[in-house]
Order: sequence, then C-alpha cells, then structure tokens
Amino acid sequence: MDNTPTTGTTTTTAPGLLADKVAFITGAGRGIGAAAARLFAREGARVLLAARTEEQLKAVAEEIRAAGGTADHVVCDLAEAASVRAAVDRAVALYGRLDIAFNNGATITPPGPVDQVPEADFDHLYAVNLKGPWLAMAAEIAAIRATAGTGAIVNNSSIGSLRGNPELPAYGAMKRAVNSLTESAAVTYGPEGIRVNAIAPGGTVTEMIRTWETHAPDLLERITAHSPLRRMADPEEIAEAAAWLLSDRASYVTGTVLRVDGGALA
Repeated sequence: MDNTPTTGTTTTTAPGLLADKVAFITGAGRGIGAAAARLFAREGARVLLAARTEEQLKAVAEEIRAAGGTADHVVCDLAEAASVRAAVDRAVALYGRLDIAFNNGATITPPGPVDQVPEADFDHLYAVNLKGPWLAMAAEIAAIRATAGTGAIVNNSSIGSLRGNPELPAYGAMKRAVNSLTESAAVTYGPEGIRVNAIAPGGTVTEMIRTWETHAPDLLERITAHSPLRRMADPEEIAEAAAWLLSDRASYVTGTVLRVDGGALA
C-alpha cells in the first residue's frame, strides 16, 4: 500500500522575468534586437518589434508566436519623428499600455579618423544613433506615463562610448551622447517611477560587426585578444543584460551605463 501523501503537493512554475510587461524594441529585426525580442517574449512580455526592414521583423515575430509568445511588428524609421511616435503608439493600441522599452536600433558607417569622416556619414549617425533614441525616449516616456504609469527604458550604447574611439569616432561620439541622455532622463523621470539605464556591449557577433570587418579584416582577432574571456559575445548575452535592467529585479538601478564587454575595459 502506498502511503505517500498526495494532498498539498503542487508543481509551480516561476513567472518570467518580464511577466505581464508590454515591451517595445527598436532594431528588432536582427542581431541584439531580435535576440532581445525572443528573450523578452520567453520571459513573459508581450513585444512589439520595430525596425525599417519588414521582412526581418515579420520573420522574428512569427518565430516568437510559433514558440508560444505574443509578438507583433511595426515598420519604423528612427530618423523620422512621426514614424517613431506612430510605432510607440502602435504598442499601446495593440496591448493597451507600455511598460518597458529597449532602444537598440543603430547604424554604422565606414571606419576612419575624425578628419576623414564624411559629413553625410556624420549626419546619418546623428539622425539614427542619437536623434533616434531621443525621439524614442520622448515617445516612450509619454506612453508609459499615460498608461502603465511607471516603467523602465534601456538604451543600447557601446564600450566605444567609454574611451577614445579612433576607428569609429563619430559612432563613439553619438553613443557617448546617448549615455548623457540616459543619465539626464534617469534623474528627470526617477521621481515618477520611470527608470532609465543603458548597456555598453563589447564585441558582439552581429551584422554590424561583420560590416565593420569588411574594412578591417583583423577586427575579430583584435577584439578577442582584448577580452579577458577571449571571445566575442553572442547577441543573446547582451539581451540578457537588457532584460534584467528592464525587470523589477533591477528596481533600484537607474542612471547607469552597464558594461557588458567580457572585461574588455577592466
């Protein structure tokens, strides 16, 4: 006879890191943004993916839904204010509110010293990598205020913003300005319960790095050599840091630029 008690024994599953959150992600069609979209959905968030290339967005959103998550997509040009506002408004229209946002979208131009950066490249980097996050933050803060009331934002910066960046000086400058915007927003909106942080990834295996590598064939070897871990990061590893900062487990963290660089700047 089996006398093992059967009452009071239940199996529980811990809620996801971002359970019940509505998340907006830019640059979500590939690389770190796509990894973040998949991760956030697995962790319980309803996600809206934004970027310029609809085919990529659609593929990632369909993958998330096939895995049981909740996702949709919207085409968005970070350099256009109306496009950014419309994308954020779409998240609220779809899911009823906005809780968290990951401003990941960015672009890159060919490397070169300061005096050889074409003005058009500088202007393009400004429009996408600095003005874009500023536009997104303004729209996201308005949406969080009007719906969830409190929330969190993470901006994707770079370790190239934390030191001299002779190969990508304009890129580094825009990312350093994003750090400043992050800190200013954290101070401004903290009293309202809106946290704002940034992450500064090191070398990560993305299409952007591959583009840079076409101009510098030894790039991956140099990045790996300067990492104490002796490897590049996977996009998923960067996404994990963003997810934590956006979660309630980071409730007392705001105004920081978190290095996720394998110790490269140690």
